[in-house]
Amino acid sequence: MGFTATSLNSVAAEPPLISFGVGTSSSSWPVIAEAGHIGVHILGEHQRELAATFARSGADRFGPSTDWRSGPEGVPVLGGVLAWLVCRVVARVPAGDHRIVIAQAVAGDPAGGGRPLLYHQGRFTALRD
Repeated sequence: MGFTATSLNSVAAEPPLISFGVGTSSSSWPVIAEAGHIGVHILGEHQRELAATFARSGADRFGPSTDWRSGPEGVPVLGGVLAWLVCRVVARVPAGDHRIVIAQAVAGDPAGGGRPLLYHQGRFTALRD
């Protein structure tokens, strides 16, 4: 199970915590509600189609066209991304029809190169020069 988050936040440096929101009506929520660990990927501007696949309801997100492998804690790690993290979920905070998930980074790799894919004003975009 996976989804495209439109917002990812740094919460703390020590310990390294991130947060993101997920709707409780999302098909991903039941898995996230029970998961001990989750994967977070920073996509490159060349990966708009991958982001769209993970945003599309009913898509075969980990099908043959998706480059991935099993990473730490058995979490899927996508190939070709700018960076990835495996995080231990530490809290799921109710926020209306969403939950704010707070997770601590336990493994990762920032080795990918390139410019990040951004989501702004309802669409995927890239940084401008």
